[in-house]
Amino acid sequence: MAALLTIALSKGRIFQETLPLLAAAGIVPADDPETSRKLILDTNQPDVKLVIIRATDVPTYVQYGAADVGVAGKDVLLEHGGEGLYEPLDLQIAKCRLMVAGRPDQPPRQSRSRIATKYVNVTRQWFADQGRQVEVIKLYGSMELAPLVGLADYIVDVVDTGNTLKANGLAPLEHIADISSRLIINKAAMKMKHTRIKAIMERMAAAVGA
Repeated sequence: MAALLTIALSKGRIFQETLPLLAAAGIVPADDPETSRKLILDTNQPDVKLVIIRATDVPTYVQYGAADVGVAGKDVLLEHGGEGLYEPLDLQIAKCRLMVAGRPDQPPRQSRSRIATKYVNVTRQWFADQGRQVEVIKLYGSMELAPLVGLADYIVDVVDTGNTLKANGLAPLEHIADISSRLIINKAAMKMKHTRIKAIMERMAAAVGA
């Protein structure tokens, strides 16, 4: 039997939008992670498993070889730094934008603004590149609340439709990056399991192109 190939995915939108691309590569999960309590899912191929983890953990699992391949948003990869990974393919799924947002009547030019975000590294770099001094506050959820209760002047977060911002009296103010999900590969796995990974990658790339 061939060596096991492990693919790291996160639940939700990325998983759902990755399914057709995996199917194009001949990989179909035996269970739905939304209904199954299993963290490791079997597939129609006995030597391919899916590990279901938090989106922010996918690059770490792939970097350290706990997964050979993964699918992660560019926002997560920018924050992680991408060490020990190849990022050969933009899957063109789960598209959104990474933005600075805040009250529309408050232009982001204050000195030493406070920024709430889970993207601490990206945020520091973005403002440092512009020579703007900010204080970054790490939050894990409900970023939109921070400016409303005076915790922060602005937030940095991913924006899809912008409806949540709008509903809370906020607006996107500065565009940091366009985000989509990427196929990432562990560098050692790319050497050891090159033929199989390349075949999967080529089939997924063809499906993206189509």
